[in-house]
Amino acid sequence: MRGIDLSPRPDVATRLLAGVTVPDTAPISRAIEFARERSEPFLFNHAMRSWLFAAALAQLNQTAHDGEVLAVTTILHDLGLAAGFDGPLRFDVEGANAARKFTLDECIDERRAQLIRDGVALNSTPSICLYKEAEVALATMGIGLDWGGWGYEAIPEARVAEIVEAFPRRGMKERFNLAVCRIVETRPTTTYDNFARDFGFVPVTSRRRRWIIC
Repeated sequence: MRGIDLSPRPDVATRLLAGVTVPDTAPISRAIEFARERSEPFLFNHAMRSWLFAAALAQLNQTAHDGEVLAVTTILHDLGLAAGFDGPLRFDVEGANAARKFTLDECIDERRAQLIRDGVALNSTPSICLYKEAEVALATMGIGLDWGGWGYEAIPEARVAEIVEAFPRRGMKERFNLAVCRIVETRPTTTYDNFARDFGFVPVTSRRRRWIIC
């Protein structure tokens, strides 16, 4: 797991958010607003918790990484589940393309924008993500911790409680299921090769029966 820059960046402003020290830059602030304005509250809170868990893991493990890339990746990682980003591609790719456009509009350089896109597109494929750059791997760890509790024991309980108190779950599991079901029901051909397939059966030909278990 190798980061972009192994040297510290003392020039980057930081702030304390839910007990976690995180970078405080204009692109991160705009990513937060971008996600807040386009996501349901449960999904926005999930993204923020994922960022804070990822940042906390990086600090606990002393993993060198680009904090701005990690922040934007995790904050925007579920854009594809929002109705405003519906399209012909699988939802995580639609979200990744939207995240990349956002980063380029923020004048983030091409290499860092591509890392953000990779982190968004591949976050639900840990067998790939965990062996990519530190920012991509950390994003997957933070997202997985919040979504499935993977690695929960690595973070002190008091820190977890502080993060969840700042960004409550708001019935996240149930509402997340409904968000994926919406995609299965409205864009079934985009779900055959990703985890959304577990929410229903997608036909290969018009003669096969379609099952939706949502």
